[in-house]
Amino acid sequence: MTIDHYENFPVASLLLPARLREPVRHIYRFARTADDIADEGDASADVRLARLDEYRQALLRIRDGRAPVAPDHELAAIFLPLAEVIRAFGLSCDPFLDLLSAFSQDVGTSRYDTDAALLDYCRRSANPVGRLMLALYGKLDKDNGRDADAICTGLQLANFWQDIAIDWRKDRVYIPQSALRAHHLDDIHIHRRVQGLPVPSQETDAWRAMMRERVAQARALLVSGAPLAWRLPGRIGLELRLVVHGGLRILERLDQVGYDMFARRPTLGTADRLLLLWRGLSGRQSLHRFSPVRHS
Repeated sequence: MTIDHYENFPVASLLLPARLREPVRHIYRFARTADDIADEGDASADVRLARLDEYRQALLRIRDGRAPVAPDHELAAIFLPLAEVIRAFGLSCDPFLDLLSAFSQDVGTSRYDTDAALLDYCRRSANPVGRLMLALYGKLDKDNGRDADAICTGLQLANFWQDIAIDWRKDRVYIPQSALRAHHLDDIHIHRRVQGLPVPSQETDAWRAMMRERVAQARALLVSGAPLAWRLPGRIGLELRLVVHGGLRILERLDQVGYDMFARRPTLGTADRLLLLWRGLSGRQSLHRFSPVRHS
């Protein structure tokens, strides 16, 4: 099991009510294809941005109450059913536009200098997912939206820390440059670790100290938003509890390997899935183990 902010759409989940399966598939298709435009293939930046702008213009037409594309347009299979979902459930177009803003940023941005910049990216690239799911269930309000944002940002950070080596090969570093500098590290350290080159022991210690902070931040976000998973009833609550505990388990794995995600990327297997199910079916006391940990 991996944690990815688009794979967290429960498109194949048995817990998803039948009435929401088609709507979720249409929203997922929009997010997945737009993300692929930004990240996959060898198109130029200008071509990627132009294609993402086609998505944006189609959304703006939906927002204005117009047909997003002609029936014979190449994007009709994505936007005609998406328009019906947006209208049927009274969804705002803002979360979709936020996603496109993040995807467009992906085309030209590969580093984030500060936590604030990274969290702003998460606000647009991850948080819309939770808000859209809440809206489909008719459960989006101020408190639920706040907690969903914390969960989605925490999940995305967990994914970033899980995939540091993979992202490096794409020339992306999501650890804020200010955090690297604060621990006297830089991109060269990541390069050496990805390549399996030796690094001084003091750098290894500094890396562990920095990643301990990064993991603690993600864990705190997940735990702060987790009450939503017990507040929501039935299937949606259980689904969310499993997702939250999945993110927390990935962070546990990162702790266990000493933040050496270069030698082996932390993932979850069958035993972990059973553990997640047990934790998900337990009460909120299953979160007690994730209170802040003091390290000597």
